[in-house]
Amino acid sequence: MKMPRSLTEYLQSPEETWNKSLAWLNARWQLRNCTSVGRYTRVAGRLALTNQGTLRIGARVRIMSTPIRTVLYTLPGGVLEIGDRTFINYGSDIAATGRVTIGSECLIGTHAIVIDNDFHDVADRNALPEPRPVTIGNKVWMGNRVTILPGVSIGEGSIVGAGSVVTRDVAPHCVVAGNPARVVRELTDTP
Repeated sequence: MKMPRSLTEYLQSPEETWNKSLAWLNARWQLRNCTSVGRYTRVAGRLALTNQGTLRIGARVRIMSTPIRTVLYTLPGGVLEIGDRTFINYGSDIAATGRVTIGSECLIGTHAIVIDNDFHDVADRNALPEPRPVTIGNKVWMGNRVTILPGVSIGEGSIVGAGSVVTRDVAPHCVVAGNPARVVRELTDTP
């Protein structure tokens, strides 16, 4: 297996190399029930993971689960996909009863919630409503305590401000904030 950097670079910072190796081994163990996991994915801490559907995690994904656990959950028939080089911070809850797709190179803040279902009907609280897919594009930044509700798509390169509740689609390259989240700025100088 080819390593991402040269052996010399790893030997120059042995403590960092050791910590990354432990996080990689931790990911191999904790993500063993996933459908697929890409190379060099790392987990810090202890996840709460339930995969009754399909859970795909890309390469070089970093998941923090300390001091508060991160939850990854799929119900039967649910599909959760996390793209390459995405970072998920601690305390985040991501659940798929239908489909949740998170793009590559996303940054997800602490205590974020991403769900594709309300998990109960207003009239019949024991009934599970039909899921509405959630799609988060590539290079999206989500601040701390952001909530993404069912049926929402967030366009590539957008930024969601801390504490926002996203109730409707967000166009690419926008900054949204508030409850409910509204566009506060359009990003014109995108890479």
